[in-house]
Amino acid sequence: MIIVHHLNNSRSQRVLWLLEEMGVEYEVKRYERDAQTQLAPPELRAIHPLGKSPVIQDGDILVAETGAIVEYLLETRAGHGLRPQPGTADGRRFTYWLHYAEGSAMTPLLLKLIFSSLPKRTPGLIRPIVGAVAGKVQTSFIDPQIASHTAYWEAELGKSAWFAGDRFSAADIMMSFPLEAGASRVPYGPDKPRLKAFLTAIHARPAYQRALERGGPYAYA
Repeated sequence: MIIVHHLNNSRSQRVLWLLEEMGVEYEVKRYERDAQTQLAPPELRAIHPLGKSPVIQDGDILVAETGAIVEYLLETRAGHGLRPQPGTADGRRFTYWLHYAEGSAMTPLLLKLIFSSLPKRTPGLIRPIVGAVAGKVQTSFIDPQIASHTAYWEAELGKSAWFAGDRFSAADIMMSFPLEAGASRVPYGPDKPRLKAFLTAIHARPAYQRALERGGPYAYA
């Protein structure tokens, strides 16, 4: 039985969704963020030195990092149909989006989260200065980066029904978090119909909904 060390409001939700899509039995061990700091509890350090989630246990095997977990599950569980044939065009697209989701897409979104929260975490006397600097960084660098990435996603979804071709795959599960996080920061307007349609489609999947039931309330921001 696979154990998923699941932190609320985190990327580990994608691991639950993948397992539901694969029809693999698993157990969820839940952890709650600190209400003030939003950091993971120290109990997670007993599982992995960095105290991060997701982490899975499969017997005596421990795997951390969402992308590595996805690859491990796809390699060790057969018959899921969630990965295109390696060596094909779709297979290469799959590998790209699997790594792009964490390697490039999440960077500006995390910066947006950090800089938008800086003023309220700053002592009152210097809050206006910090707020002005944080605002300038967002408008001059972070927001244009997010706009560039979302425009890229919209264009790429115009090439095929899903990110790695015309069949739903684990690459779409990996890309779900950046798209959900992006929508929570800057809602997709009429110029992003494919991104809106993608989110509607994945949220309607039964496996996605079952994963939400197992993982608990999920705030995309």
